[in-house]
Amino acid sequence: MSLNKAALKDIFQELDLKEENYGVYHGNWEGHGEMVESVSPIDGTILGKVIMGSQDDLQKTISKVEEAKFIWSQVPTPKRGEIVRQMRDALNAKREPLGKLVSIEMGKILPEGIGEVQEYIDMADYAVGLSRMINGQILPSERPGHFMLEQWNPLGVVGVITAFNFPVAVYGWNSTIALVCGNTVLWKGAPTTNLTSVAVTKILASVLEENDLPGAICSLVCGGADIGEGIAKDRRINLVSFTGSTPVGRKVGGIVQERFGKSLLELGGNNAIIVMDDADQELALRSVLFAAVGTAGQRCTTTRRLFLHSRIHDELLEKLKKAYKQVKIGNPLESGVLCGPLHTKAAVDVYRKGIEEVKAQGGTIIYGGQVIDDKKGNYVMPTLTTIKHSAPIVQKETFVPILHVIIFETLEEAIAMNNSVAQGLSSSLFTTKMENIFRWIGPSGADSGIVNVNAPTNGAEIGGAFGGEKETGGGREAGSDSWKQYMRRATCTINYSGALPLAQGIKFE
Repeated sequence: MSLNKAALKDIFQELDLKEENYGVYHGNWEGHGEMVESVSPIDGTILGKVIMGSQDDLQKTISKVEEAKFIWSQVPTPKRGEIVRQMRDALNAKREPLGKLVSIEMGKILPEGIGEVQEYIDMADYAVGLSRMINGQILPSERPGHFMLEQWNPLGVVGVITAFNFPVAVYGWNSTIALVCGNTVLWKGAPTTNLTSVAVTKILASVLEENDLPGAICSLVCGGADIGEGIAKDRRINLVSFTGSTPVGRKVGGIVQERFGKSLLELGGNNAIIVMDDADQELALRSVLFAAVGTAGQRCTTTRRLFLHSRIHDELLEKLKKAYKQVKIGNPLESGVLCGPLHTKAAVDVYRKGIEEVKAQGGTIIYGGQVIDDKKGNYVMPTLTTIKHSAPIVQKETFVPILHVIIFETLEEAIAMNNSVAQGLSSSLFTTKMENIFRWIGPSGADSGIVNVNAPTNGAEIGGAFGGEKETGGGREAGSDSWKQYMRRATCTINYSGALPLAQGIKFE
């Protein structure tokens, strides 16, 4: 279960990481905060150290980012796309070592670690295309000799605060689009994945330096809650994109709104899969396993509630138990492992508490429910429970691999339960009937931001807008028209008539 020290040394060398690293970048690397150790959840190995940013470092960096925005915004949009294309190539050249670092520092299995870096690469491809497609509208004017149009301009500075579970991809969703839209970016990653933040920033910085552009265009300040709060409060940061828990997101959103800034919130998810009696059971089984066990239950789109129709409940649940028994738990770098460790010891405590709450609230553990103490690291058994949907533990997001299984009779009943929770990120329906499908995706169906059919709740493609409703925050990242959140729209009226006709036929003479 232990890490290979020689392999770790090679990864650090490829990514230009040292035993001690500065965690602040704005064209130069520095840091005057506390030194924080990065600990691998695989076996507790101290991977390296990062000197975090102080409040003075944050203020200096924001000033640098603000200066750089005047240079970056004047670069033609397709030229900005070319810089992002070069960043894409630089990331692709480091895909394997960076993906391994994600697995080692975060804990997800290697295919997911590499896949996360690929997601950033894919987002860069998307953003490059977008750089030649951003457009407004020409609008008809009611006044003769007048021309109306929409003009989209950069917001200025975008602050990006990301979570531990996707330490590369979520920054990629935000930064690629923000950059082609003409914004400079200030990033604060999770304090438990500092090495990944530093490694990514070094890759981007090399591209900016090669093109004689200010490094502050892609700035970094590693830090804790105080740095995040400083970003949220600062009026110079036009948009704050925050990914994390609903309680913290509520605080961040309130602080930003107080100064009338813009916020983009990607918060909690209490996602559900509904399996109808006509569904393809094998497809549903494989989807549930991936959605509930993948990333050890630490995706915001992880399936946490499973609704099974009464006609197929017993049969499918028995198949699911057998599938859970075959899940290999262990070192995420090893081939065949499907479930790596939880990210921190605190997450293991959350798992223990969740199991206790299930039992206390009348539920039954039908598989799992145990911490694996005989292995170094933060390993737990993916867990299946049966419990009433009204139980408090079911109503909240518990960020560990615990799946609550609930029986239902009608699609209407299942939809009502699906929509009854406070969160609204992702929901999936498994069925072969067209009437069920269109009911599900329509106005009386799922109320989440991601509504799938015969597909898991997780594994979203970058071409669609990613985000959710209700306590999930309402933000949208990645594809579709999410780019509009990173720009300001101006409605422009140009009078070339030489006269002054007024709208609505008003006479003012």
